[in-house]
Amino acid sequence: MTHPYQDHYFHRAKKEHYLARAVYKLEEIQNKHRLVRRGNRVLDLGAAPGSWIQLTHRIVGPKGLVVGVDLHPITHPFPDHVVTLQQDIFDEALIGLLASQYGPFDVVLSDMAPKTSGVKTADAARSELLFERALDVAAEVLRPGGHFLAKIFQGDAFHTLLARVKKSFRRVKVVKPDASRKQSREIYVLAMEFKGKND
Repeated sequence: MTHPYQDHYFHRAKKEHYLARAVYKLEEIQNKHRLVRRGNRVLDLGAAPGSWIQLTHRIVGPKGLVVGVDLHPITHPFPDHVVTLQQDIFDEALIGLLASQYGPFDVVLSDMAPKTSGVKTADAARSELLFERALDVAAEVLRPGGHFLAKIFQGDAFHTLLARVKKSFRRVKVVKPDASRKQSREIYVLAMEFKGKND
């Protein structure tokens, strides 16, 4: 019997040597919106095992930079223009490190998700907390005109958070890629053209 998670995208990822099926969510958004471009500096939050890095490092090319951050180690070998950091995104020192060593970034991505408990309200609240943190990090390390894409499970705070994104970016869309499982409550907030810290 096929495991329910071993769907078309799972098998395609195996065949195409991607580390996770999640890559197709980013690929679909990238194909539609040209989020990442050659030579960009990209920050990927919640990057393990590294499938989004696999896609983005090819797009940015050797003159670009991809920095992947996760609590878990990212063990896959990547070329020199990829840096992986095993860090907690709630550690305040991380923002300083990212801004001073690697920023400013053209794009901040977040595919972070909480360990799900099955209690929808609790899972959504944890997801919203991760989304909010990704937004805080983006606000500190993005260049004006930069872009932000982050996953969120819709919960009570969703519209408040969306309003906050709209204050900071000129163009905001809510997207659900085809590769997201139909029963999943996850969606992505795509925010283009960061207004800058002081706007």
